[in-house]
Amino acid sequence: MSIPRSHERPGGLLRRVPALESLRSYGREDARADLLAGLSVAAVAVPQAMAYAMIAGLPAEYGLYTAIVMTAVGAVLDSSRQLINGPTNAISIALLSAIGGFASQDERVQAAVLMALLIGLIQVGISLLRLGDLTRYISHSVIVGFTAGASVLLVLDQLKNLLGLQAMGGAHDHFLARVWLTLGQGGPVHLPTLLVGLATIAFVLLLRGAKRATGWELLPDFLLAVVAAGFASWWLGLDAMGVKVVGDIPAKLPSFRVPTIDPDRVRDFASGALAIALLGLLEAISMAKAIASVTRQKLDLNQQCLSEGVANLAGSFFQCMPGSGSLTRSAINQQAGARTQWSGVVSALAVALIMMAFAPWARFIPRSALAGLLMLTAARMVRLDELAFHTRTSRFDAAIVAATAISAFAISIEFCVLIGVFMSFMLAVPRTGQMHLTEFVVADDRALHERLRDDPVCGCVLLFGLEGEMYFGSGVSLENHLDAIADRIEPWTRIVLLRLKRARNPDAVGISLLAHFVERMQARGVEVVPCGVRDGMYSAMETSGLADELGRENIFREQSVRQTSTLMALRHARERMGNACPRCGGRGGLPAGDVLHYVI
Repeated sequence: MSIPRSHERPGGLLRRVPALESLRSYGREDARADLLAGLSVAAVAVPQAMAYAMIAGLPAEYGLYTAIVMTAVGAVLDSSRQLINGPTNAISIALLSAIGGFASQDERVQAAVLMALLIGLIQVGISLLRLGDLTRYISHSVIVGFTAGASVLLVLDQLKNLLGLQAMGGAHDHFLARVWLTLGQGGPVHLPTLLVGLATIAFVLLLRGAKRATGWELLPDFLLAVVAAGFASWWLGLDAMGVKVVGDIPAKLPSFRVPTIDPDRVRDFASGALAIALLGLLEAISMAKAIASVTRQKLDLNQQCLSEGVANLAGSFFQCMPGSGSLTRSAINQQAGARTQWSGVVSALAVALIMMAFAPWARFIPRSALAGLLMLTAARMVRLDELAFHTRTSRFDAAIVAATAISAFAISIEFCVLIGVFMSFMLAVPRTGQMHLTEFVVADDRALHERLRDDPVCGCVLLFGLEGEMYFGSGVSLENHLDAIADRIEPWTRIVLLRLKRARNPDAVGISLLAHFVERMQARGVEVVPCGVRDGMYSAMETSGLADELGRENIFREQSVRQTSTLMALRHARERMGNACPRCGGRGGLPAGDVLHYVI
């Protein structure tokens, strides 16, 4: 993946605002497409934002605040032109696990805002340290496992709202313990509440069938279901029958307020904030990559991390809950034909207008209706084909999926992300720390190629190629390969050619191991001749003194012409052999005349 211009100058990451850059070629058709796409996204964002706030135990307006502030700020800074930020299902579930122990609603709001601040700071820090590219070392199996575990937890959490039960359990009880107590001691099922939830689910499924039949994929089924449930609640007086409703939503926009920073809470929230920050970045980057694979847009992952961080950070000063890139709303935005990031700004403005105009009516929306919508969302979160693919492709992927999903139940939803990330690095780091050793021979037809099992070798001149990252992480692998070369040394061996063209990024550990090998060989009367040495490798040899120890004339640097350094080193070895080799009668197995070609 190529990195855009933010890498071309110091500080460019901070100065670059993708939405403003898009205005350079912005036209009327772009504005029209972004307007229609933004309105389509807003129609889905309103019911989703209210439902996601309810997941975390927050009043509905805080989800709407997030759909306004975070969506607008994130859109301005997004590297992806179609990604929509805001409250998401996964982040809300993780947030519930982190702040669910607070009994007071005010305490939960303060905790959610503080979490948004901490998450934003962590994500901005990741961006400024240019660690965004490290997300590619986190397996997508983490997201698959998290999604499987989170979807089950979402259903379990919303059962009380669907069935009309009283939430039971203390602040320090495990989530599953609270669910068990609620189902056992939360009272009898409230039939009107259950019927409202089931009717909402049936209505959405009916609308989806109509969407498939008519081909109108942008039909706002969730919004229509919420409007219908709210109207029925008002018309029939369902709240008087005991059906719990959302309650009053203030018809006002979020106002600026500095988050309350409690050092004790910061310490308690630190690990959870880190896990949710990583989860948010993975969610946003995964969605951005999925869109880019269709639109062929080049992404800047560090810029994307910056947009997520600044959006959460800004949101914390406007009473917003944490958020990330939304799978559903981003897909709708793309399908609706969004051209630039300004579609996200349009969506945020539309949500603000809807909130101002219809907030008094939102109080009639039944909680069980939103619970039904969330259960439908949970069902769509898990893609069985993707889950099956990741569990059967490799044992390690299956282990990541299982560990991430199970730890969501056994430990906590935010800690399961850290487990998945740790397991991903357990897979990635050993692979980057593996170097490969290949032996080459010169055949009778004067062709240089990898040695096959039956190829004869004189042993006077040996040629090996090292490939991989030559840094401290590969120290054990490099040392084993150098020992294997040393074991191949015979009493008549005179020269060892080391092809280093594919050895990359040497550090002090890699160079010191190579220098020690050279000393061992010189002590045995064997000359080491590196070839294919690239600029970075040669610079490390120079600064460490290894170049002087080898003799600069014996180091054959990478060539940009047909005369390759490997062939030059072979000629050098033949000249150093001088008279005929006492072992094979030739020059160490090297034919007279030029080596014409090689096959690698």
